[in-house]
Amino acid sequence: MDKTQTIDFSTEKTRWKKEVLGPVIRKFPERKPEFTTSSGIPLPEIGDLVDNDYFSQLGFPGEYPYTRGIQPTMYRGRFWTMRQYAGYATAEESNKRYRYLLDQGQTGLSVAFDLPTQIGYDADDPIAAGEVGKVGVSISSLEDMEMLFRDIPLNKVSTSMTINAPASILLAMYICVGRKQGVEEKNLRGTIQNDILKEYVARGTYIFPPKQSMRLITDVFQYCEKNVPSWNTISISGYHIREAGSTAVQEVAFTLANAIAYVDAALATGLKVDDFASRLSFFFNAHNNFLEEIAKFRAARRMWAKIMSERFHAQDQKSMMLRFHTQTAGSTLTAQQPENNIIRVAIQALASVLGGTQSLHTNSMDEALWLPTQKSVRTALRSQQIIAHESGVADTIDPLAGSYIIEYLTDEIEKRAFEYIQKIDDLGGALESIEAGFMQKEIQEASYRYQRRVEKKEQIVVGMNSFQVEENLELESLEVDPEIEAGQRNRLAALRQRRDAVRVTELLGHLDTASRGRENLMPLFIECLDNWVTLGEICNVLRKNWGEYQAPAWL
Repeated sequence: MDKTQTIDFSTEKTRWKKEVLGPVIRKFPERKPEFTTSSGIPLPEIGDLVDNDYFSQLGFPGEYPYTRGIQPTMYRGRFWTMRQYAGYATAEESNKRYRYLLDQGQTGLSVAFDLPTQIGYDADDPIAAGEVGKVGVSISSLEDMEMLFRDIPLNKVSTSMTINAPASILLAMYICVGRKQGVEEKNLRGTIQNDILKEYVARGTYIFPPKQSMRLITDVFQYCEKNVPSWNTISISGYHIREAGSTAVQEVAFTLANAIAYVDAALATGLKVDDFASRLSFFFNAHNNFLEEIAKFRAARRMWAKIMSERFHAQDQKSMMLRFHTQTAGSTLTAQQPENNIIRVAIQALASVLGGTQSLHTNSMDEALWLPTQKSVRTALRSQQIIAHESGVADTIDPLAGSYIIEYLTDEIEKRAFEYIQKIDDLGGALESIEAGFMQKEIQEASYRYQRRVEKKEQIVVGMNSFQVEENLELESLEVDPEIEAGQRNRLAALRQRRDAVRVTELLGHLDTASRGRENLMPLFIECLDNWVTLGEICNVLRKNWGEYQAPAWL
């Protein structure tokens, strides 16, 4: 369809309903035979809101440029995946929490790993002392991974793993667990974050230098394209960029700039864009400015469609669809009056849904104080369920389309984010701009400006710099037993004692050779893990050959 020609809206709407909406509904029926308000007023699929830029800037849901959503029916077909981020202490303890959340209506798993796991150290490594199981689950071996997913059928759930530097190794573990359960690789569904560039920018849990890290990422792209086609091979994250203090515009711009770098790296290995682009996913923050956040999600979707179509010449429509997970903003939670965080999270979750997210994690009210308790996690999950089942917003495909302020903000965020991307291109791309400190400095300056506004009370944070009260916290807290670290060390010692030491040495030798060459390392990771080689042992071989990244002293 030539968008430069005059187009009759009613004709195009009839075409969309017949060619796009109809086939989807026949394959995936909507949740209800008819959607109405509580007063019985019927809700149409979409409104008849049209202006001169309608088709180039908005279009229909499920069609380019996907501003209005990537599915024709959005939540009228099915709700977003309710995926609460969880993990602490041992694999056994986390497994209990996962099964509890699934029993409470959660529809996907999201794994939080402890710091040693995130940076590739076993629980018995001296550098891990005092950190085992503290901010996530401790995973050192396939034995831990099997325990983590005990009695959870991997062919029936999708799993998101927030892991970056050793993401390929944790995915290999997941594949091994699936095989032991009798689940073929092609039937595994989920996501690994696997986004190392934002670690250099905003988060810091990197291990290897950028070039070698990018090799691991493209190894995953290649392996999954052939063997695990339903797996999302990367979750390109703006979340941590925003948590570090960026603006909404910077979050979109820097995330998409990093995504461009990953696509370029994959193309350089010989992959075709439509071979892998449909499995790229994104991860955004839901912050407090309600209207800006909704517009941010819409702008990001439209920008990615344009980038994939115009810059990378993708032909498959799925390659142009920006699919994203959202998490409410941890940086907005306050230790003061923590019950207020329930309201913040509900507002942020609603913005995520109105913005068209594919999955959502809602933070718990006590996370500014400690790891969330079972009760607070349940309350956070209930906020999603109330939005889904009681608010009515999920009964309309794109509830805020046509709002002058939403469309204005969408256009402004897109314009300003593309200006940032042009600056990054001028510096040579995302990797070069990171090495030059451009993104980091921009985020630091934005964070400083916000903090000054809070200190001057130009930005009110309820309960923290205004509306304060004297309070004694009476919330239940979750405490991680310090004995779990000793238990993890003992389990690892027993594993090392009973495994085939000769085979382990042989496999580590193969890895040493392969890591200095160019072959895809995923099959070797799987073989190593199947023979009880640990995460730390694999990472130590790579450290020896590749070195470790050291951030410039001036950052």
